[in-house]
Amino acid sequence: MNGPAAPKDPEKKRPYFYIMRDKEIFGTRQEDGRGIQYLYQDSGRLINSAQIVGNIEDKEMLRRMETVEGFRKVVHSIGVSVETEDPKEQVEFIFQMYGKNDLYGGGTNLKATFSGDGAETRIYLSDADWQTDDHVPGQIKILMDTPEKLAKTSVRLYLNDGYTAPEVSEEQNVDVSSAPYREMIEKSLIQTGNTYRIYRAIRRARLGEDVTLAYIGGSITQGAGATPINTECYAYKSFERFRDLVGKKENIHFVKAGVGGTPSELGMIRFDRDVLRDNVQPDIVVVEFAVNDEGDETKGDCYESLVRKILKLPNHPAVILLFSVFADDGNLQDRLIPVGVRYDLPMVSVKNAVVPEFYDKKKRILTKNQYFYDMFHPSNLGHTIMADCLANLYRKVLKAVEEKGTFDSDYRPELFDGAPAIGCTFDNVRLLDKKDVFEKSVIDCGGFTQTDTVLQSVEMDLDLNQTPEFPYNWMYDGAVSKEKTYFEMKITCKALVMVFKDSGETDAAKAEVYVDGKWVRTADPYVNGWLHTNPLLIFSEPETKEHKVRIEIAEGDEDKKCTILGFGYVV
Repeated sequence: MNGPAAPKDPEKKRPYFYIMRDKEIFGTRQEDGRGIQYLYQDSGRLINSAQIVGNIEDKEMLRRMETVEGFRKVVHSIGVSVETEDPKEQVEFIFQMYGKNDLYGGGTNLKATFSGDGAETRIYLSDADWQTDDHVPGQIKILMDTPEKLAKTSVRLYLNDGYTAPEVSEEQNVDVSSAPYREMIEKSLIQTGNTYRIYRAIRRARLGEDVTLAYIGGSITQGAGATPINTECYAYKSFERFRDLVGKKENIHFVKAGVGGTPSELGMIRFDRDVLRDNVQPDIVVVEFAVNDEGDETKGDCYESLVRKILKLPNHPAVILLFSVFADDGNLQDRLIPVGVRYDLPMVSVKNAVVPEFYDKKKRILTKNQYFYDMFHPSNLGHTIMADCLANLYRKVLKAVEEKGTFDSDYRPELFDGAPAIGCTFDNVRLLDKKDVFEKSVIDCGGFTQTDTVLQSVEMDLDLNQTPEFPYNWMYDGAVSKEKTYFEMKITCKALVMVFKDSGETDAAKAEVYVDGKWVRTADPYVNGWLHTNPLLIFSEPETKEHKVRIEIAEGDEDKKCTILGFGYVV
């Protein structure tokens, strides 16, 4: 009988740092029945994780990891573990490098398959078949046999000789019932504003009347970073807190309309379709664009126009301005607060609550790593904090009314008297696409005869299934028609925004935009580099008049594809 083979000598101990540590994941159901979780590493996310989760401060090391070439110089191997409900469940891990010429198909895939028992598996970079098109670390994909189940993952990078990492420090759990936590939440309230509209919704809800809370914003409102995205997002959690506060259940309704990577420039156009769908009349609308509106070409005009658009609805809903924050501590609340002051609106700043905690190392109850899921989005705990900040507002409104014995009057008739804080150009913006037509427009779709079905899609309300944005579009497909490489429209209006599809695919075409025969701008699908809904301002003028808009496929791109998702127009 042969005895056991002698074990191999232990591998040399290498320094390492985490880029994910006990991160909660949730496998979205795929067509094959498995679950998948995407964890994006591009656009600075990997570097940010190295800083926040791994405490890496070496600027040269961080710079090198921005590219695949540098990543390979720094990283020796990847340690990954996933803990699922069933420890015997099979898990497939893929770290995909993006290609320079072929974004999704040209790069190396670092793969491993293992059990979901929490044990670490190592992927050695020396074993990989590296591709010549490798460009930047792109995304991590985790596939699990069972979809729609929570799991936890940890990923750490072991370093090559010559590189070091700090010791891994332990973090204390955040006690959300503690006095210091409540003090942190209190700091989020900028002002309660006029309490009439919120209190009216609370009172109606307590009487058993139907009341709807609606949320519009970017990816944080969509629920990015929350697992699962439908019930752990700040929107649903704050909805639950409101529902608990008023003591009713079935008469409180929930509308979530967040779209990742999009500013209020798009939010104002899609508001009617995404929020007012099915004849919904919201009683409270939370507006969250403070970390998305760097892309607002009007620098606040679109944001204020959206706020005014909501305030002017026939049922006079309350509008709450919510200012979230990125991991660089930044947002645009300084630009947007004057809008809240102008209309005496309730305003809540998550930044004001959490950022001081990140740097008070002696007294803090929360670290940046605990709050953030990645450099842009909150973790489950972060979403809980956001919900608690909104719940604090509701409690403050109730307290203010109870102390006064009355509540503010609705001064809506004079609400819009005087100048806006920033601008109101788009107060009455409307959507134009194949479904919603405009009588003062004449369209020649030219070669844009197809309908694109590969669209940015989001989880609306409590649905885990994704709803495509702007499905009634015009698509040019060079494989179908090259004879007409244009889209042309005569339209009578004073302002026009084109909604354009971004893409990272190799077959995406650029388009040149002309107004009244003059070139205005290029619609470039690679500006963002991912499947994305992008608003582009075409013109904004003081008076309404007829214009001729022509969108022409750029020279050399006639064989490719281009999609006009719709337009926002103001008459």
